[in-house]
Amino acid sequence: MGIDLAFIWAGLIAFAVLVYVVLDGFDLGIGILFPFSRSEQDRDQMMNSVAPVWDGNETWLILGGGGLFAVFPLAYAIVMPALYIPIILMLLALVFRGVSFEYRWRTARWKTVWDMAFFGGSAVAALCQGIALGALVQGIEVAERAYAGGWFDWLTPFSLLTGFAVVVGYSLLGATWLVLKTEGDLQVQMRHYAVYLGAATLVLIGLVSLVTPFLEPTYFDRWFNLPGSLWTMAVPVLMLALTWSFFTSLNDGKELQPFLSALGFFLTSFIGIGISFYPMMVPPALTIWDAAAPEKSLGFALVGAVILVPIILAYTAYAYWVFRGKVDPQQGYH
Repeated sequence: MGIDLAFIWAGLIAFAVLVYVVLDGFDLGIGILFPFSRSEQDRDQMMNSVAPVWDGNETWLILGGGGLFAVFPLAYAIVMPALYIPIILMLLALVFRGVSFEYRWRTARWKTVWDMAFFGGSAVAALCQGIALGALVQGIEVAERAYAGGWFDWLTPFSLLTGFAVVVGYSLLGATWLVLKTEGDLQVQMRHYAVYLGAATLVLIGLVSLVTPFLEPTYFDRWFNLPGSLWTMAVPVLMLALTWSFFTSLNDGKELQPFLSALGFFLTSFIGIGISFYPMMVPPALTIWDAAAPEKSLGFALVGAVILVPIILAYTAYAYWVFRGKVDPQQGYH
């Protein structure tokens, strides 16, 4: 039996998307929380907490998108026309958000404008990511190996629900990140916010989880037909354990555990999506192997991935290690 390169690449792209959500989620969440800060100094602290790492976090988005184009060209050719509007809006929002990082520190007169650009770019990017996810989960109409739907098939009550869920979830990650990285009044404020955002995130995850099995018969079979449902029961059990860990750690005044528990909510949700999806690349009918490039292309690209992914992981880990610890309200990281 040969090596299943399509399966390996599906795993690599899923990993890149997961790492992007984990790393850029709290980054975007801080932008969403920006208008709720109580002072200019708090806003400076919030932005300083991610200033050294925010652009590196987005490397994983490029890796996931570029990997999809290179090794699953049919999936790329179907998904892009189906999701042009939310994807273009997301990219424009990320551009505005990135510019605000640079310009906010260089003006006094226009600082409020760039504060709003930071908030708006973060919120729109998070919303569009959630809408794109919801549109993909609910299924994309395909005919003769091409997208056969309309311009606004992505805009449904379910995709809006997932979009709102991602905005709230990223806000939770941002709040718990600030609990970890700051002290004083800002930390107290974000610890308070995290309680409500955690409860809202769990409710929204529950709603999405209740609706998803009824979108496609395949999803329903995965979750509710024996003996497979014995394995899928591990997902809600894990979510219950993370919920207990999250709220007890916040109540006990811990700093790292709430952030890790919040990341666990996303990881567990990602596992749930994987259970529903596999082996589909574009639900409801296009599988990993249907969408994959020729074996030689997959093998050639894999050589580059084996070299580059460890390098990206290494410099990402190094950046977070260098800028570990609390943010100084006066001077940033020292």
